[in-house]
Amino acid sequence: MTASAFIDLTSLIALIILGIALLVSLVRIVIGPSIADRVLALDLMTVIAMGFIGAIAVRTGLTLYLDIAIALALLGFLATVALARYILRRGLKVDAAMELQ
Repeated sequence: MTASAFIDLTSLIALIILGIALLVSLVRIVIGPSIADRVLALDLMTVIAMGFIGAIAVRTGLTLYLDIAIALALLGFLATVALARYILRRGLKVDAAMELQ
């Protein structure tokens, strides 16, 4: 087995495993009991998407995909921070309403 055939095979296996992980995290988003679980699954989907992009970059040999993965990582981080702030503010409003009763 040559090196290029080995890389093709391993990148294909990685894409299949990442696809399964993507489906599992999608299920978690749909049936997550709380919003925190959904935010965590959304963050996991961002990491899986970066893995997809990395595997495709290895498979095709184009390093441009790595720049896309970096941009996706920054967007995923900002989305997670924004959703965490939303959860925090929502929790503070619920706490304030409970104190008034």
